[in-house]
Amino acid sequence: MHRYAGRRIGGMSEYYKACCRCRIIGKLKEGRSVTSVAAEFGIAYSIVSRLWRQFQTTGTAIRGFSSVRPPGITPADHRYIVLQARRNRLQTAGESARHTTQATGRPISRFNVARRLHGGGLFARRPVRCVPLTPAHRRRRSLWCREHRKWRDNEWGRVLFTDESRFSLSSDSHRILIWRER
Repeated sequence: MHRYAGRRIGGMSEYYKACCRCRIIGKLKEGRSVTSVAAEFGIAYSIVSRLWRQFQTTGTAIRGFSSVRPPGITPADHRYIVLQARRNRLQTAGESARHTTQATGRPISRFNVARRLHGGGLFARRPVRCVPLTPAHRRRRSLWCREHRKWRDNEWGRVLFTDESRFSLSSDSHRILIWRER
């Protein structure tokens, strides 16, 4: 199979697809029916019909390629989104998308906002919570350790250890997430 400018789409190269289009148009110009041409090439009637209609209106069977779609977010919008997330870390991606849309007048999806925040080094994470230990706390912890240092296994067997794990039967953990660096 041929390669045309290194681009391969859907298993066939663009060069091969262009050749097929030209051959289909040639058969239709000979007077063959759309149904017979579609059957010969093993493709749907609607594809051949659409190609023939395009050829009759534009005079060409070659598809015009458009340039790459312009991004919906400018670099200034990107900076604005990251700045807003750093100022208000509790703001969700959806809320940030609404604020950015109001500020710029261009609609932006929450997925696009999340992508931009990831690009800016911000990720939705649980807030870091550390209990600040005072010198009094440290003394009490040290005292507790010294008191229980000589306990035997049977004494520890009567102690119930609990952790702070949360279990949820639903997919939403109801945790408040903030935007922060990893």
